[in-house]
Amino acid sequence: MPVPAKPSASGSLQAFKAEFFKALAHPVRIRILEVLVAGERSVQELQEALGLEQPVVSQQLAMLRAKSIVRARKVGTTVRYTVRDASIRELLAIARRIFDSQLIDSQTMLRELRREGRRR
Repeated sequence: MPVPAKPSASGSLQAFKAEFFKALAHPVRIRILEVLVAGERSVQELQEALGLEQPVVSQQLAMLRAKSIVRARKVGTTVRYTVRDASIRELLAIARRIFDSQLIDSQTMLRELRREGRRR
């Protein structure tokens, strides 16, 4: 019977990276981060900015905290959240540029498809 291969260090690193991106893979979490890169916010401020209910915001913040993407700071009776690493702003900006490029490519293909349909 073959011996199972030990997980490699690079495999563990890849799993770590995948878990980080999984933590970002939710529309509400992305929206929360887009607000938090502008500055620290409370759950109530996030609710107002996003137009979402408190349990939804709290649940998504818990996931981001568990993955060390945001940090919480208690101020009196209020908990304030911020991104742990300012590079999140850069990551979101880079992602936006990639999405813009993909959408431009999609629009170009759609125009070509429409032109092709008119020729027939």
